[in-house]
Amino acid sequence: MPEIKLENITKRWGKFFGVDNVSLDIPDNSFITLLGPSGCGKTTILRMIAGLETPTEGRITIGDKVVFDSNAGINVPANKRKVGFLFQNYALWPNMTVYENISFGLKNINEEMPVLDVEAKQAADMIRALSGGSKVKELVEECRDKNGRLDEKKAYVKLIDNFKCSIYTAKDLFALRVHEASDPITFAKGKSVTYEEKLAGIKKKYQAEGMELNEKFEVTKGGAPIIRKRKLTKEEIDSKVRACSRIVKIGMFMDRYPAELSGGQQQRVAIARTLAPEPQVLFMDEPLSNLDAKLRLEMRYELQRLHVETGSTFVYVTHDQMEAMTLATRICLVNNGVLQQYAAPLEVYNRPANLFVADFVGNPSMNFVDANGKAEGDGNVALDILGGIKARFVPAEPLDLAKWKADRDQSILDKAEEEKKRLAKKGAVEKTNKDEVFKYHVQKVEEEDESLLDEPMITEDDYVLGIRPEAINIEENGHVAATIYGAMPTGMESTLKLKVGEYLLTSVVFGNRVYTIDQDAKISVNGNDILLFDRKSGRLITAGRLEIC
Repeated sequence: MPEIKLENITKRWGKFFGVDNVSLDIPDNSFITLLGPSGCGKTTILRMIAGLETPTEGRITIGDKVVFDSNAGINVPANKRKVGFLFQNYALWPNMTVYENISFGLKNINEEMPVLDVEAKQAADMIRALSGGSKVKELVEECRDKNGRLDEKKAYVKLIDNFKCSIYTAKDLFALRVHEASDPITFAKGKSVTYEEKLAGIKKKYQAEGMELNEKFEVTKGGAPIIRKRKLTKEEIDSKVRACSRIVKIGMFMDRYPAELSGGQQQRVAIARTLAPEPQVLFMDEPLSNLDAKLRLEMRYELQRLHVETGSTFVYVTHDQMEAMTLATRICLVNNGVLQQYAAPLEVYNRPANLFVADFVGNPSMNFVDANGKAEGDGNVALDILGGIKARFVPAEPLDLAKWKADRDQSILDKAEEEKKRLAKKGAVEKTNKDEVFKYHVQKVEEEDESLLDEPMITEDDYVLGIRPEAINIEENGHVAATIYGAMPTGMESTLKLKVGEYLLTSVVFGNRVYTIDQDAKISVNGNDILLFDRKSGRLITAGRLEIC
């Protein structure tokens, strides 16, 4: 499967930068999610890779083929990039049935591929199905209504799904009337002999011509499949359509039109249509957005399994962090057109690169606590937090804070110099949607209108602590006195709002204990994943543990 490489991709409209100098390496067989708030540029990135949007600058490579290069003037059209694209809207043909919508792209394929013997495949499918004569009868009998009438259409779908065959094979199997036999096993064995003789005759014919059939019923010579430019057969088209319909559970809707389906059903048809041509790279733009909660969860599992089975590269756009965390091998988090972090889901969760990433990923959201303090000689940082509580931050790894800040300042200068050089080039424009340090939110009992407040004076001694809700525990020997301000039990856990002075902290406590409003409590902050951020730049300094003095 192909690797996708983006180098310094920029997309701007006038002075507005939708995507700003993004570089990405998407390995083959990976599942990448583009995550971020609405309007951050994630769909634009997806459309540029697919060829549906033309970048202003940069270079895109899919496999060993350059599909876009602004300097070389290369721009391969979308239909030549051999990718599948699943849009946020369904884009179904209203005048076509579900079957016709899914098979539409398959009928237009005309390329070099192995020669398939359809008769041999159908004979083998019949032999396989007839080996379970009692199962055939059982499946068909399940399709009778309360009055005993047999629903043939439903029976076809049952046979297709259970024996992984085409509609043509299912109809032939049903026509044998195995379900009417008093001894279906013996009856099926007798019928199977005809197909076994037919398959043996086909194989013998190829052997006489110096050829053979492999396990996929492709015609081979010297062990290698014979390749010819051809269209897909009706059997191949139907098999692919039925396989995709099984995945998204729409086998009974094949004869319906899109207007006769619910929104969720239409979306499943769109997913099946995109999967049918078996693309090597599959782009998805919020494909589960219109499904109900239960079906959305089921489809996440299906997409995971599909990714493993197909071996394709998936690039998936979502603003739902739960989808990103559960599906992705790596998350690409974008804000204001700028890549914020590109890493594995747990790394993004446990070691967010900056305050924006820390705030965006996680539900409930991370607690942010303003801190003021100085580095101690042993590498620890002495802090004042939550209105005067003394604490010590102990880094998980050795920390030279002075060096970290010097590197930070140098990187800011380097970025400013790069921007100055860019603006000096002919045709360069200044970005109007400027990048700013993320304005994090500190929860308080009495919230103030931030628009009325003056910008704070930030010094080198100002930091921000990031504490995940699960790190705050209620314990008898806790070091900080708190009051339960709110409690939301969900069965296996409770989400609490804890009042500490004028501040509020969110905690997730596991167990089914009942908590009451205004109940006094003692809390502690546990674990080695407490995060120390630089308030000036918003960047993560390091992780460690917090000791309350």
